[in-house]
Amino acid sequence: MASTLMAIAAHPGDAIFTMGAAVAQHVQQGGKGVFVSLTLGEKGAPKDISTQKYGEMQREASEKAAKILGAGFELLTYPDAEIPLKDETALAVADVIRKHKADLVITHWNGSWHKDHQNCHLIVRDAIFYAALKTMERKDAPHSVRRLYYADNWEDAENFKPDTYLDISGVFDKWMAACDAYPMWRGQTGFFRYNDYYGSLAVMRGCLSGFRHAVALMTDPNERTNRVRSLG
Repeated sequence: MASTLMAIAAHPGDAIFTMGAAVAQHVQQGGKGVFVSLTLGEKGAPKDISTQKYGEMQREASEKAAKILGAGFELLTYPDAEIPLKDETALAVADVIRKHKADLVITHWNGSWHKDHQNCHLIVRDAIFYAALKTMERKDAPHSVRRLYYADNWEDAENFKPDTYLDISGVFDKWMAACDAYPMWRGQTGFFRYNDYYGSLAVMRGCLSGFRHAVALMTDPNERTNRVRSLG
């Protein structure tokens, strides 16, 4: 059975820009991919667009981007900038993990200045615990995530130490096309040129890892211990 990679982010752009290439590569290799966004990122709207309209633009962009990458898209409609850090939120994410039987998860690293990103990091960790808990009765059966990764996000850079480099050369163009579905990608709605940053970052990570294009991921520090009987 094909394994499922789930990208869980605070906002739709974070999911596609920082985790989309990994999902695209997983799908290309025969796996399944699912994007999960906790908000629509509607409060990132420029002055000339209402938050409601911008939220709908974000929803449409996310559905289009996920389709380009051959993945699914799930939205948990918490208000942007107000993701509640509580058990109910973690249980809602756990339900999505159980529903899709996610084997691998990518989410935010906690070294962020962004409140939503910090909360998402903690929520996902709790959600993975709840999803696997056999005594936690929910709609779907318990399911254990095999591996958790953290994405290389410019807003989550503090103490981000990549230890995994993934070759995305074969899906780079498709990922760029998916990112381009968003109104913010080329800096149209703000000061930051996401296209230049993440496109260049993929080249730089590729240079360091020996690939044409790559993304860097970070595994949880608690999962890095190797248990061996011999070094020989």
